Amino acid sequence: MANQNHAVRERYSAAAQKSEPALCCPVSYSLEFLKAIPDEIQEKDYGCGDPSPYLNPGETVVDLGSGGGKLSYIAAQIVGAKGQVIGVDFNADMLALARKYQTEMARKLGYANTDFRCGKIQDLSLNLELLAERLKGTAIESPDDWLAVQSIADVLRTEEPLVASNSVDCVISNCVLNLVDSDSRKTMFREIFRVLKAGGRIAISDIVSDEDVPVEMQRDGHLWSGCISGAWREDRFLQEFIDAGFQGLQIAKLEQEPWQVVNGIEFRSMTVVAIKPETGGCPERNQAVVYRGPFESVIDDDGHSYQRGQRTAVCERTYRTLQSGPFASHFIGFEPQEPNASLGCGTRDCC
Repeated sequence: MANQNHAVRERYSAAAQKSEPALCCPVSYSLEFLKAIPDEIQEKDYGCGDPSPYLNPGETVVDLGSGGGKLSYIAAQIVGAKGQVIGVDFNADMLALARKYQTEMARKLGYANTDFRCGKIQDLSLNLELLAERLKGTAIESPDDWLAVQSIADVLRTEEPLVASNSVDCVISNCVLNLVDSDSRKTMFREIFRVLKAGGRIAISDIVSDEDVPVEMQRDGHLWSGCISGAWREDRFLQEFIDAGFQGLQIAKLEQEPWQVVNGIEFRSMTVVAIKPETGGCPERNQAVVYRGPFESVIDDDGHSYQRGQRTAVCERTYRTLQSGPFASHFIGFEPQEPNASLGCGTRDCC
């Protein structure tokens, strides 16, 4: 894992100084948003997809692995003056590039709504620059010194988190999750889930494979830093989000042609969208939905079954979910003629 992390740091630091076109696959963005972004940022952008179409005005957005800031500055234009974009990256050279143009971008847009923070995407609680400030002049020469550093980091995570819990409308990322070492991936998905508000969502573009990547390829630092050998198998990538608690997963885009084929394994870009479900009680308001089709029946992530054309009673939380986001076009909602104030049984499965 140390080899993987070192390879990623070194390669992306170099790519912040000099463009490396082959570092990831080409991506087409809306020209409307590119016009305002400086050439240097565009030349040193590395990604595999465009999650920006899934953003809305006024939202708070976190861009994981924001790099030189291209996707963050696109998002800044979409969310507008009432929104906020938080770019998170731990590479000092990439952060310097993104921050270099903050004043210029604010002048062009007429507002300043970007904030680039130093941290690891598998630890969205720890602000590494704040930690560095607290450690100035501190010598680490013994196990006790190291434990003291850990204690300071824990305090910062609690009192001054890099990204607060339940504070974000949407988390986006462009070809970065695959760069995180294997041991930290479960934590990374939990962190993404943590920072989102209930009902918040993800729009993640990343590289996936059609087969499992052999261990010997994973140990190749060049393949790993090139967004190849860290790829998840397609179905397992989706399962990571499910295991973290996300619902309503959709493959928004999956390239039919592979970006690269290495040792007979196909690597291609996938964009996934999903939501963080609401929690708490399950009020019953006598609401119902009708599944439009085209399938005879479907089952949601809570295990509820819907037959095409058949009215199905649902609790208020399920009703809100099915009348919003990716579900809205598939379900017709029916409110009761007379409002029902019953609180139901207060459990997730009372429907």
